[in-house]
Amino acid sequence: MGDLVLTKQALDRIDSVLANMLKRSGAHTVLLIDKAGQIISFEGSMDQEKVSSLAALTAANYGATTAIARLFGEEEFTLLFHKGKQENLHFSNVGEEYLMITVFNNNTHLGLVRLEVQKGLAEIETMFAQNLREWFNA
Repeated sequence: MGDLVLTKQALDRIDSVLANMLKRSGAHTVLLIDKAGQIISFEGSMDQEKVSSLAALTAANYGATTAIARLFGEEEFTLLFHKGKQENLHFSNVGEEYLMITVFNNNTHLGLVRLEVQKGLAEIETMFAQNLREWFNA
């Protein structure tokens, strides 16, 4: 995807997409990070310290899982899901360089989360593509 330059307007739009995903899915937190663990945006009820830790650990987890995928001849696994007794994590690729992490409890259905994540991913990937077109046409 190359270097992504996001304006305040673009970040506000991403925040809006993430907030709408939370409302529609019943999840309680969603993050958009790069694969190095840097937070692009997050919405939800987790405190900032926990969000920062989650971003860093998720990026490391994703790197390890990509190495496992390659053992099986896969380039990467594009979707990861961790189920806990109370909390669940759903990871998705956003383009080649970003991840979306959705955190939800057992009162929320995985199918609904997956559906709303797909809608949010489509909106964000469209925004990123538009950003790159504008950058290259400038």
